[in-house]
Amino acid sequence: MFWKTTRFDIDLTTPQVMGIVNVTPDSFSDGGHHDTLRTALGHCEQLIRDGAHILDIGGESTRPGAPVVPLEEELARVLPLVREALRFGVPISVDTYKPQVMQAVLDAGADIVNDIWALRQPGAQAVIAAHPSCGVCLMHMHGEPQTMQTLPMTGQALPVVMSFLRQSAQALCAQGVAAHRIVLDPGVGFGKTVAQNFELLSGQASLLTLGYPLLVGWSRKSSLGAVTGCEVGERMVPSVAAAVLAVERGARVVRVHDVAHTVHALKVWQAAR
Repeated sequence: MFWKTTRFDIDLTTPQVMGIVNVTPDSFSDGGHHDTLRTALGHCEQLIRDGAHILDIGGESTRPGAPVVPLEEELARVLPLVREALRFGVPISVDTYKPQVMQAVLDAGADIVNDIWALRQPGAQAVIAAHPSCGVCLMHMHGEPQTMQTLPMTGQALPVVMSFLRQSAQALCAQGVAAHRIVLDPGVGFGKTVAQNFELLSGQASLLTLGYPLLVGWSRKSSLGAVTGCEVGERMVPSVAAAVLAVERGARVVRVHDVAHTVHALKVWQAAR
């Protein structure tokens, strides 16, 4: 199994760790820590030393209630970093839902578009379809970041998420995008209750029947705080545990803040197998 991206065919037979690089002032966990080009590049280099296989660069916070970032501001945050990070020799993903940002970073050479809106913004699907080889991650989100946790889903999450991801992947393939360019993300924490997030984890293997690799992001999420009592800065151990459980249930990519600890834990998991 591999994930076709702009420069790399990523081998997913081994779980891949995607390191989070937030160049934002207001992300829920590390906002403002890496919001200059120098500090962001240093963070990228540290994540690679820690064992990250992929870097995921984001210029707009998607925490609940986060304000929308103007297009030019997001471009100013992410584009210089993408251009510099391409030299590190690992796949570069950009976390964005704006088609103009997608086009700009792909023109610069980025490998993956990671979209919380699953290409539902006008023009986004066309940008991906026009590119010959970039990878894409389609995520399920209920509502939008400004309201998703004040008006979360009701009922069972798994069937709704499965249906949405199936339709999103089918729609993209219908535009000529090869299936091996696509991975799916159930969207832990995006408009779901604590119970629904853990429902997705316990039933995650069902999502594999869709026929696409899974990317899962539990890192430092509020649901982990809800069941442990840990504040954001104390959630490393719960985050690593959730990442290993996600991989155990079939995830091929885990998106994390604490790369070194996750890499070490997955080595233990692999040895146990």
